[in-house]
Amino acid sequence: MNNKISPLAAALTAAIVSALIMLALGIFGNIGIYEGAVEAMQKWHMFFDLSVVGIIGGMIEAAIVAFLIIIISIWIYNALAGKMSK
Repeated sequence: MNNKISPLAAALTAAIVSALIMLALGIFGNIGIYEGAVEAMQKWHMFFDLSVVGIIGGMIEAAIVAFLIIIISIWIYNALAGKMSK
């Protein structure tokens, strides 16, 4: 049985979803919705702000962080799944 997951596909998907969520939070924050989530993102992400540049910076940062976390996690999963199936 092949339990391997494509690390690149999973990481790119996570990066795109993370960037879209940051875009949505930026838009919602500018119209006054989900202010708690916007404040949390401003604390957690160095480049996120409610300006256009801040939203784009937050999107890029979130995409990079998500990409790295997922690609490393899937790489570890594939390595362990390969050892357990033998």
